[in-house]
Amino acid sequence: MLVLRKFAKDRPAVFGLAVVLAVVFVAVFASQLAPYPGDVSASHLLRRLKPPSWAHPFGTDNLGRDIFSRVVLGTRGALTIAVMVVGTSMLIGVPLGLIGGYYQGWGSEAIMRITDMFLAVPQLILALALAQLMTPSLESAMLALTLTYWPFFTRIVYAETRRLKASLFVDALQCIGASSPRILFLHILPNCISPIIVRATIGMGFTILVAAVLGFLGMGATPPDPDWGLAISESRQYLPDAWWFSTFPGLAIFLTVLGFNLLGDGLRDIVDPRLRRSR
Repeated sequence: MLVLRKFAKDRPAVFGLAVVLAVVFVAVFASQLAPYPGDVSASHLLRRLKPPSWAHPFGTDNLGRDIFSRVVLGTRGALTIAVMVVGTSMLIGVPLGLIGGYYQGWGSEAIMRITDMFLAVPQLILALALAQLMTPSLESAMLALTLTYWPFFTRIVYAETRRLKASLFVDALQCIGASSPRILFLHILPNCISPIIVRATIGMGFTILVAAVLGFLGMGATPPDPDWGLAISESRQYLPDAWWFSTFPGLAIFLTVLGFNLLGDGLRDIVDPRLRRSR
């Protein structure tokens, strides 16, 4: 209850949580919320590039498709990418961080040196390079993002494992003959959950942003998928006249990333008050 009260007092974090819950709600019920769900692959050239109206609150695109429907349907794709990428990165990075932090020797050194190699290159640049090597598709974008995000979890879990390894409860477990896997996964890992959740929450927003960049550059989702980044890319040649074409997908990206970042900052403040934001 004390944690909930502290979180409730953090207005930016509460706003971020509200945005994230709204995004999840829209993603789950996208087919019911979209007024024109058939506009994923259809075209209506007689109503192309119409400004916002009661019939089309966000206007229409170059093929006459309802932008509001495509933004709503794109929410599901953006959230799916974020969940899959962050989840897979956790499955790769967390065990490697545990092993690298608990054991000593060439194996631990190899894990951390490979991790440092990935972290030495900005994630966006590395994701672009990997995506360029593969066929443009949503799956290729997800694979490229996963390959560039797991080191963040490895580094965090490695540092926490090294700290916890020196604790008295680990010495006690070793004295009574507890096996290393039991110590790692039943005792050390639960104590690493908080920073992992914070990293995952912030990573969701950043993954959505990078996925939109890949879609914008033609390395992610392909037409006619209702992708936010792809929609902004398709709208470039119609600016500034058809301003609504790029504005509303861009706002969707902005609000979603902002929501996850604010929520992640709020969770970080609770987990480690020393990093609390100045207000």
